[in-house]
Formats: sequence, structure tokens, C-alpha cells
Amino acid sequence: MSSSIVQSNSNSSNHHEDGNERLDSDHHSHDPTAHNYISLPSETFLQAAISLKDQVVEMTWKGKGRSASAVTDPTMYIGLLGTAFTCLRSYEATGDRKDLELCSDIVDACADLARTLTRHVTFLCGRGGVYALGAVAANYCGDQPKRDLYLNHFLEVAQERALPVGPEDGGFGMSYDLLYGRAGFLWAALFMRKYLGEEAVPDDYLMPVVEAILAGGRAGASDNPACPLMYRWHGTRYWGAAHGLSGILHVLLHFPLSQEDIEDVKETLRYMMSNRFPHSGNYPVSEGNPRDKLVQWSHGATGVTITMCKVSEVLSNDREFRDAAIEGGEVVWKSGFVKKVGLADGASGNAYAFLSLYRLTGESIYEERARAFASCLYHNARTIMNERHNNEADHTYSLFQGLGGVACFLFDLLAPNNSRFPGYEL
Repeated sequence: MSSSIVQSNSNSSNHHEDGNERLDSDHHSHDPTAHNYISLPSETFLQAAISLKDQVVEMTWKGKGRSASAVTDPTMYIGLLGTAFTCLRSYEATGDRKDLELCSDIVDACADLARTLTRHVTFLCGRGGVYALGAVAANYCGDQPKRDLYLNHFLEVAQERALPVGPEDGGFGMSYDLLYGRAGFLWAALFMRKYLGEEAVPDDYLMPVVEAILAGGRAGASDNPACPLMYRWHGTRYWGAAHGLSGILHVLLHFPLSQEDIEDVKETLRYMMSNRFPHSGNYPVSEGNPRDKLVQWSHGATGVTITMCKVSEVLSNDREFRDAAIEGGEVVWKSGFVKKVGLADGASGNAYAFLSLYRLTGESIYEERARAFASCLYHNARTIMNERHNNEADHTYSLFQGLGGVACFLFDLLAPNNSRFPGYEL
């Protein structure tokens, strides 16, 4: 972005509960909801995205020695793999093969450590993401042996015995959520299938996991007849994209579901819609949580809105979900330019709700709103990034809590019809 953006320092907070205050500004061009905001030209966004990507690479990879020994976190969410994903998105936007080579080199370094990540198998927070991105990058490079190597590593992960275990078999040990659980594994498989073809990861590996997630949701909702599916993460019934219903249902909607399964998904979404906060239209963080505070991808209207867009795509005759998506977008527009920049809990993640709505409706207002958020990010980044919070890890350059996600958003803004929220949309 501008020099003020790429030179500023950031300290992103934990994505659960804080830092969601709206960014106030005395200058209308810095307020995306002002009618006279200044929208910047696409070339400015392109150069800003490239500049951010370069700094992310410099601070997380080149400046660290470019070796496997420098990798401390090989995952996508806040680790080095997020830099590789940012390079892939840059390659897809610009065609610069240096970015593809960077992506491949970084994935290879991450893979050395990924073998030790035995606990999680997801795209964003586990070794599933390393192998999925590795196979896709190798496929782009035309490196068939490496593609097959990473694909075989992923298929080994797919044989994790806990994945297809249902509640009747005591299958509550592995979580169901997108970040750490079974939905996150399925998303990694879907990512590979998008680029390599459906035959790369056959249904035989995946549908038993889908069935286990549905069975787990029904068991988890057995005490609430109004809601057919419910899941717990560390004992809490979250509703958002990161740990809860929105993320899990979003992934399930990519698979062939029976009519009974579809009805349970629809009724669960209707239950969520009927329990929105009446004044704001926002969604609770978790079941029964009275705090109407968070508007972000992880928790609140943003993640739910993107999921509602997916539902509207799959169930195009059900107008209620399209209406809910549009209403959620209004919540994000009014309250979503927050004092963070990341995908998980910041303004760039919130802006993806507008890109999803643009693809769903074709209405230019949503592209304009995404561009308004991008313009405000461009101008206000120093203010946002200097919002320091004590005793928090510094994830300035990460994909989900830092500048990597901002770069991906700006690349996606250049071709909104092809935009996809990293690690969430396909």
C-alpha cells in the first residue's frame, strides 16, 4: 500500500472477543459509509497489493533465512503457510511466476515441520493445508511428481480414523469446526478438488466425514427441537464461521446432501435468522450469548452473510436466505469497518461479505462498498495498525490477522467475479 501502511507496525489481537470498535475518522474519505468517500483506482489497489505481498514475504521468509529451520508455525492461519497462500493469490492475479516459485519454496519448508502436526488436519490450522496448497502449487508448476507426493500425503491424512466416527461411536473427540475440526479437513479436500479435479480426493474419503458431521450436529442439538444441528467447541455452542455453525454449514453445502439433510441445514439457518439481535440484525457469537458486539468473519454477521450467499447459490428458490444475506450485508456496512485489518476479525475480512453479495446479486453497490472499505484501509492503515493491545502476539504479516489477508483482499478486488474469501470460499 502506501509507505505509511507497509512501514507501520501491527499487533493483532486474539480473534475471539475484542477490538471490534468501529474506526472513527474526522475525514469523510476515511469513512466508507460516507456518501462522498474517495474511491481509489484499480491500479492503485494492484500496486498496494503487490507492495504488501512483497513486505509480507520479506518479513516472514526472506528476512528469516529462507530455510525450513526458520519455520516456527507452518500453518495457514497465522503461520508461514499464509505467506505461501498470499504468493499464490498474487500469482493468480498477476501471472508473475516468481510468486508461484516463492509459494512452492515456502510450502516445501513448511512441509518439513508439518509432519509433526499430528493433532490437526485442517486447511487453516493443520497439516491438511500444507499438503493441499503444496499439491496445488506443484500442479501450477507442472511438477507431477511433487503434486503426487503432496496428494499422497493428504490422502494419508484423510485416513485419520477419528474423521468418519459418528457420535454413536463416541465420536465427539475430534471437533467439527472449520479451524481445527472435520469441516476444516473437508475444506482442504474441496480446495484440492477445485484445482486438481474431483478424482484427486474421491468421495469415498469424504462422504463418511460429511455423514459424521451431520450425525454429530443432530446429537448436539438433541435438547433443542427448534434447531436440528448444533456443535460445541470447547463446550461453547458457537454460531460463527471460525468455530461454529456458519463455518460447518458452509462446508456441508458443497457436498451432495439428502433431502433430510438439506431440511436440517435450512431449519438450522432459520433458527439462526430468527434469533438475530432485533435492533442491529447482527448474529450472536454463541447460543444464548446476549452481547451484541462482534461484526467480523470469525463471529457475527460477516461469516453468516457469506454462508447465506452460499446457501442462496445452492438453494436458489429459497428467497429467505438471499434476503438474510442482503440484510447481513447491511449490518456489515454499518458496523464492519473495525479497528483491525485482518481476515478473521478485521475490515478486510468484513469487505469480503460485499464481494460475496456482488457475485450473488450482480448489483454494483456491493462492489462499490468493497472498494470503499479498500480505500479506507489504504488511507487509515497506520491508524488501524497502531491500535496496540498489551500482552498479545504480533501477527502483523499473517494471513488471517495481518497484512497477508489485506493483500489477498486487494488482489480479489481487481476481479470481483472471481473473488473468494481465503480458506472459506471456493
